[in-house]
Amino acid sequence: MDTSRISVPTVALARDLRRAFRLARDLGIAGVEIDARHGIDPSQITQTGLRQIRKWLGDEGVVISAVSFRTRGGYGDTDRLEGRIAATKDAMKLAHDLGCGVVLNHIGDIPPESDDPRWQLLVDVLSDIGQWGEHVGATLCAELGRGSPDDLARVLAALPAGAIACDLVTGSLVVHGHDPVKAAEMLGSHVAVMHATDAVAGAFAGRGRAVILGTGQVDVRGVLATLDERSFHGWMGLEPVDERDAVSELTAAIGFLHSL
Repeated sequence: MDTSRISVPTVALARDLRRAFRLARDLGIAGVEIDARHGIDPSQITQTGLRQIRKWLGDEGVVISAVSFRTRGGYGDTDRLEGRIAATKDAMKLAHDLGCGVVLNHIGDIPPESDDPRWQLLVDVLSDIGQWGEHVGATLCAELGRGSPDDLARVLAALPAGAIACDLVTGSLVVHGHDPVKAAEMLGSHVAVMHATDAVAGAFAGRGRAVILGTGQVDVRGVLATLDERSFHGWMGLEPVDERDAVSELTAAIGFLHSL
């Protein structure tokens, strides 16, 4: 398969951005995800800082595939919500400035009933974020992994077209009791980013564990074929299970994908 759109999180390679970019290049990986929660502060970075990052990227021949901004709470959680919204918008502006236009986060718990006030709050907040994204040229990609694909489909149907997109995380879907292929069938047209991770399910939903790509229960070939049928052309992220052995794990994962 074509592996030219593989990306990895910089934090899995090195804490120093420039070194992470270099290691990604050495692995033959074209894209990197930057962590805007524990790596770069979107509200503090200057134009000089942005120029420096762009120079390092150019020097190593890699690009930013996405900005990761994993918040503790969701967008229907009233605790510190205004700050969460503002920080997400800052991350979206950063994503645009770095040339990727994609921010990765979960959206939080999705209320089961549409007449629940929390449901309307979630829809209103995501609609607002979607409008901001249209203004700055960036999209929030909601994690498709922990929650039910059916629930996320309800959210997407309630929002203006293109307000948010999906980040399909295959291993997380297995851990939480969902079928990644069926999730790709249902929401593949909304998937802007996918993460090829693997896992084995536990006795109960949420009790599974991550494993090295190709050794678990994820039908990676089936997921990729389903996304291909839906004209997916986004980045495919890889994540090592053990960051202490990240380089060898990522090398093996790339080899596994080449064999498909």
